[in-house]
Amino acid sequence: MSYIRTFFKDIDPKDLGFTYSHEHIVCVPQYWKEKNEDDLLLDDPEKSLLDVMDFKNLGGKTIVDATAIDYGRDVEAVAEISKKTDIQIIGTAGFNKRFLWSAGLTERLRKVIGNYSTYIEWIEDKSINELADFVAKEVEIGLEGTNYKAGQVKFGTWYNSISPLEEKTIRAVARAHKITKAPIHSHTEAGTMALEQIEILESEGIEIGNVSFGHMDRNLDIYYYEEILSKGAYLSFDGIGKIKYAPESARINTILELCKRGYSDKILISGDTARKSYYKHYDYGLGLEYIIKKWIPRFIIEADRLGLNGEELIGKFFKKNPMECFSFKK
Repeated sequence: MSYIRTFFKDIDPKDLGFTYSHEHIVCVPQYWKEKNEDDLLLDDPEKSLLDVMDFKNLGGKTIVDATAIDYGRDVEAVAEISKKTDIQIIGTAGFNKRFLWSAGLTERLRKVIGNYSTYIEWIEDKSINELADFVAKEVEIGLEGTNYKAGQVKFGTWYNSISPLEEKTIRAVARAHKITKAPIHSHTEAGTMALEQIEILESEGIEIGNVSFGHMDRNLDIYYYEEILSKGAYLSFDGIGKIKYAPESARINTILELCKRGYSDKILISGDTARKSYYKHYDYGLGLEYIIKKWIPRFIIEADRLGLNGEELIGKFFKKNPMECFSFKK
């Protein structure tokens, strides 16, 4: 029997509802804090809550908070937002990418993972299996010593490369998946290295149908997508509204082409809203309401023009596919 794990309880997949598959709600990454990059610090829970309420008021039910331990997550603050809004949160155990690991550990994190100065020291010191056990405990016991459990496990790699420590974390996350059956999420920098990540996962005996690959719309390449999809994976198009990377027409046309080729059951959509300037209530950005208010109506129009059923596709991207992707299959 399958189920989905939220912060507060395991739920029947049919109760997941309308879902954003990759967001960040409250987080203060130590790496960016040390560099005084204020835009990358989502440090006001009340402002984050207002955007989550916008999402709820437009029919949203669940948000996947893709913030791992090395990205400054605030588990308690996100849990409080979940309580106040009645929005279900799927939390994330595991890791992001290597350049973040040079940051110093906060006193709070040292109490959780040990008396290390940086993430690098911790990851270097622990064996793959020790890291896997840590990730698994965040799924089965709670994130950072809380009672709020993760509903997916994550790893990441940098642009066009995989370092030895990143490979170590991939293997640790793969083994944590074997322990917990939690779905796996991959951070790909600018959409690169998914196929190389798959090679490592397969060497650990992972069924790739349990994996979603993030930031795919940063690398609009149908051939590349079909290579990933041939393994059974999910593709996360989570840069909606980020015109600095590609015009919306390029994203929509690529998604529609994948649908025409029969891959509509493997597509996830979200905004990866990880900057103050992306949030409506921090800095007048598009906010969590944008996809529902503006992007979905446009997508339906463009899909219908091609003879596709836009409403049906939206139901897949935001309800059916997340329901399958984020299920623990035991």
